[in-house]
Amino acid sequence: MVRTLRVAVIGAGPAGIYATDTLMKSGTPCTVDVFDRLPAPFGLIRYGVAPDHPRIKQIVHALHRVLDRPGVRLFGNVAYGRDVTLADVRALYDAVIVATGCEKDRGLDIPGVDLPGSHGAAEFVQWFDGHPDAPRDWRLDAEQVAVIGAGNVALDVARVLAKSAGDMLTTEIPDNVHRGLATNRATDVHLFARRGLAQAKFTPMELRELDHVPGVELVVDPEDVELDEGSVAALRESRQQQMVVRTVQDWALRDRRPASDPARARLHLHFLRAPVAVLGDGRVTGLRTERTELTGTGSVRGTGEFTDFPVQAVYRAVGYLGSPLPELPFDHAAGVVPHDAGRVLDLDGQQVPGVYAVGWIKRGPVGLIGHTKGCALETVGSLLEDLDALPPAPVPDPSAIVELLTERGVEYTTWDGWLRLDKHERGLGEDRGRERIKVVPREEMVAVARG
Repeated sequence: MVRTLRVAVIGAGPAGIYATDTLMKSGTPCTVDVFDRLPAPFGLIRYGVAPDHPRIKQIVHALHRVLDRPGVRLFGNVAYGRDVTLADVRALYDAVIVATGCEKDRGLDIPGVDLPGSHGAAEFVQWFDGHPDAPRDWRLDAEQVAVIGAGNVALDVARVLAKSAGDMLTTEIPDNVHRGLATNRATDVHLFARRGLAQAKFTPMELRELDHVPGVELVVDPEDVELDEGSVAALRESRQQQMVVRTVQDWALRDRRPASDPARARLHLHFLRAPVAVLGDGRVTGLRTERTELTGTGSVRGTGEFTDFPVQAVYRAVGYLGSPLPELPFDHAAGVVPHDAGRVLDLDGQQVPGVYAVGWIKRGPVGLIGHTKGCALETVGSLLEDLDALPPAPVPDPSAIVELLTERGVEYTTWDGWLRLDKHERGLGEDRGRERIKVVPREEMVAVARG
């Protein structure tokens, strides 16, 4: 009799769902149970992509088809390490794939970074995306704002801060986010990148969106977008980066809007500006930057020329970090689970039997969402290579996990529950001429999902 592989996937974001899809298409008889600590699936797509990016959010349709397949079950509102342990899943499944992602802000070690008014981008993104564990309110009384970073998250934060609340009403933002954005007083948003334009990590489409924000003027200093020989050489290898450079250089050559027709807000892009201190006495009052110069190798060095920008809020978009997982080894410096081709390794470099990792918790927060497919293919490939060495689960009964969660009083949600919540949110949006309005409170999400 052919053995049916039973796999637990911890994390219902793109990485976990792509791994599930790869398993189900592998030709190996298997069933997959996908767990997530949130009551709703889709992880980064639902809670990490800006609400005014509906094109990216369309990826949910493909993820939906995977979770809707026979042989796949969803258990939401189940926290690994609290509601279920590694021992639990190792007893009930032949293998476990960890796909918990990275949602903490990477630190920025400069003076003043902990002042009130200095925020991590991840916190702000979770707020405007209606994450159930994020604060309900956000202080937006700063007229001049700094955003530190040169990637798409920095673009998202800067764009949302520059937009009017009315521009966001076509999206799925919940009412508390709209109320917060309506209080936004920002007139000038400054985005600072430590390196040069050719080294920026923006993607062309996300960058060009800045030019379509109603009432916002883009301001770029031509000196900031000059290239050295090393940058020119690097650009020859990347058509995408050529598009980024050309777009920003065109903006730098534009005439400023006349004083008789001022913009509602201005979005300033600064390159070759390294943040060295957040200024303030009790609250943020400025950001000190050092002018940098290109070294010809893609890196920069300081010039000793400092400029203080008077800002009342700072948003740090310098990267994400994963969080340690109970009972599993963790690389605290890199913020990932140590692995070899997806096989989780202990601190001695030995494989942890039956435990695998995929997505950002495996490789760090790099690459676009689509890159996760190749990552999932590698991890699932390793798992299937190990199949003969994997001992069968001691308790292979599919009903055992349901009994365990029920016995522990866990109010778990299911795929049918997500379909109910999805219908409910769409109904809230339909009443106001919108596609969806997110439900934010966890208890309300669970109540709707559980019927």
